[in-house]
Amino acid sequence: MAVPWDTRRSRLIRHCPTDDPCPAAFKVTSFMPEVIFTGEKGRLEGRYQPAKQRHAPIAIILHPHPQFGGTMNNPVVYNLYYQFVNRGFSTLRFNFRGVGRSQGTFDHGQGELADAAAALDWAQSINPDARACWIAGFSFGAWIGMQLLMRRPEVEGFISIAAPANLYDFSFLAPCPSSGLFVHGDKDAVAPFSSVTSLVEKLKTQKGIVIDQQTVPGANHFFDGKTEELMEVVGAYLDKRLPETAKKTSAA
Repeated sequence: MAVPWDTRRSRLIRHCPTDDPCPAAFKVTSFMPEVIFTGEKGRLEGRYQPAKQRHAPIAIILHPHPQFGGTMNNPVVYNLYYQFVNRGFSTLRFNFRGVGRSQGTFDHGQGELADAAAALDWAQSINPDARACWIAGFSFGAWIGMQLLMRRPEVEGFISIAAPANLYDFSFLAPCPSSGLFVHGDKDAVAPFSSVTSLVEKLKTQKGIVIDQQTVPGANHFFDGKTEELMEVVGAYLDKRLPETAKKTSAA
């Protein structure tokens, strides 16, 4: 099978690798390459699933806080990845600098934003015909993802899970350039539900975009025991929005 990356620096591994939490419901039958691409401070490692169609949209998945155990193998991140893969996106998840085999050290958000931009650049370089891009982030990754959204006009949709609106400044979303989904657990003690609701209410006043907010009852910040319910919410939202993406792709 021909692959558009250097196989000397990447290897193909079968689903599911032993270090990944892969529920049977989210398995696919193809291969998932381990990829290395260049970031601001050196190499960044990721997992990438190319789409079968030429004009397929791109999705970038961003993991939680690196200093609190966040990695690209986080169960929420992993399952987010497959929500996009199983809907025909060319999808990339990766480790921020200093995590796993990614080089560099934690940079309190500024460097991690540069990593996310490098990931999008890399994905676009091997998918030059892609006509749409989505960003999905969990916790710290949601904060980084929304900043990337502000800097890259090609991003047309986002999914922000457990956005820590009480811990980080989201005032840069003025205005928010794209429609998207915020999902939160109503038992979140790290980033209280009220804080993200306040953010969403401000964004909903903006014209030209549609901001959805969904709650997973009984879920804490990490969605322990609630990952399946979370993915049902995410999947339903993607299915609602995908006709827009498909229309752009078929017209390209």
